[in-house]
Amino acid sequence: MGPQQQEPPKTPIPGVRHLVAVGSGKGGVGKTTVAVNLAIGLANLGRRVGLLDADVYGPNVPLMMGTREQPRAVADRIQPIQKYGVRVMSMGFINPGDKPLVWRGPMLHNVIQQFLRKVDWGELDYLVIDLPPGTGDVALSLIQTAPLSGAIVVTTPSDVSLEDARKAVNMFHQVRVPVLGLVENMSYLVAPRSGERIDVFGQGGGKRTAEAMNVYFLGELALDPEVRIGGDSGTPVTAHDGADPHAAPFLALASKVEERCRAAQSSGPSITIEE
Repeated sequence: MGPQQQEPPKTPIPGVRHLVAVGSGKGGVGKTTVAVNLAIGLANLGRRVGLLDADVYGPNVPLMMGTREQPRAVADRIQPIQKYGVRVMSMGFINPGDKPLVWRGPMLHNVIQQFLRKVDWGELDYLVIDLPPGTGDVALSLIQTAPLSGAIVVTTPSDVSLEDARKAVNMFHQVRVPVLGLVENMSYLVAPRSGERIDVFGQGGGKRTAEAMNVYFLGELALDPEVRIGGDSGTPVTAHDGADPHAAPFLALASKVEERCRAAQSSGPSITIEE
């Protein structure tokens, strides 16, 4: 976006206090797993939370949330599905199964706007938005029309993932969305018998990248088989009211995201420093 180009108007979502986007530069880094467990983690903290699955080409939120319910309409408002204390909307509810979604930009823009403004979200403290990977049309359509409180970028420690994560951070900077922080997923594996830490994808890359880009580092999330099992079975580790020990890192992430949203609100849009 050039310095002289006028930004399109951004209309708030009635009743929604904070819009938090979860994005990544590439697929396969566990972005949806982070978004789902973050949303439920915020609900466990007593917050009113919604989860919008904007990853229209790969809508995995219904599987991870363990529901295939069909949303219904009341008057002209779509009613979100309620699960684990979170109000959920996803293209996966409307286009279930293995049928691919073959839509072009304008149609995608329209459905995203309907998910934002035609869903009866009610009063929410947080609407967590699971963006598609990369920096394409869907992400830009949403970012440029809704006033985001900030964005979280998910990466792994590998150089390939970090290269794309830097692009995602720069995209959010370019469109003037505060970056709440960078979270390193699949940081390490704990060997089940010895307890040894195994750095499958490298070590410390996320933290070094965050420091180099002057972005807050939200922490490391382990490559945890229980997290994978929870997502595949539709019972995320955070769904047990925080009682599952494997949920602790996500509950800590939820608390940090709350702190970052408060910081963004108190200091205005410039909570990160751009080069």
